[in-house]
Amino acid sequence: MDIDEHVRAYLSSFDRTKRVHNFQGLTALPRMEDASNLISTLMELFFPGRTKDSCCLSLECAVKSEMKRFVSILSEASRLAYLYEGMDSNAADRRVEEVVEKVLTELPSIRTLIKKDAEAGFRGDPAARSQHEIILCYPALKVLAVHRVAHLLFTEGVPLIPRMMNELMHRETGIDIHPGATIGESFFIDHGTGVVIGETTVIGNNVKLYQGVTLGALSFPKDGCGMLLKGAKRHPTIGNNVTIYANATVLGDIVIGDNTTIGSSAWIKTSVPPFSRVMIPDPEVIITERIRRP
Repeated sequence: MDIDEHVRAYLSSFDRTKRVHNFQGLTALPRMEDASNLISTLMELFFPGRTKDSCCLSLECAVKSEMKRFVSILSEASRLAYLYEGMDSNAADRRVEEVVEKVLTELPSIRTLIKKDAEAGFRGDPAARSQHEIILCYPALKVLAVHRVAHLLFTEGVPLIPRMMNELMHRETGIDIHPGATIGESFFIDHGTGVVIGETTVIGNNVKLYQGVTLGALSFPKDGCGMLLKGAKRHPTIGNNVTIYANATVLGDIVIGDNTTIGSSAWIKTSVPPFSRVMIPDPEVIITERIRRP
């Protein structure tokens, strides 16, 4: 076997043009492992005491230690992402410093939002015995904590990292929230499995979703050349105090008005006015007695 011949044939599948985005194996990339470490550090920052090491420290020492670790991981991963996107080294260093400073400045406000999410979960779920249970056990709380930071990174234009963070949460919890989605305060997802929230979704305050809900796009707008328009508003806007029950599907750039309730399995493609209740007809239930065998 001539391995060199196979190597040459395989190498022909690579585009060697400078700055063409492909996995050549020669350009350092941020790794999923980096995003995973970033998530672990974030959770420890938001809720100190989750690890064996931090529970032996004072609050101040634990926060300082995790914040240093967070800055280190975020800085390196973001720098690699910017370099991979074609930014030169000096510009990447400056941009990373700006992004890290922005995130650290916003962390207190983000943590306050996460506390409100936990409070919303406790109020909205009769099975929850405490807010600690929501924080430690409920997948939605972790997803939201990660999303709120990933969304900030996304709006700051950090490549790759926000999507990596949310995709790791998708794998872990079955909840798929694009980092571009804008989510208000006191948000809660009960159970959570199968929830999908698209990139340009806007969600107001005091909103509650159940498992299987999709906030998706109805169609994908294209430009004059037939290419998809990136970033165009194509997902719903959900008002304040809205509840959407299991397996409901809300599609397109429509508005669900404040104080509206959407019933299970509803399929919605048009805007709904405030103070509405959207239900589908009760399905016909047929009950037959099975033949009893001796």
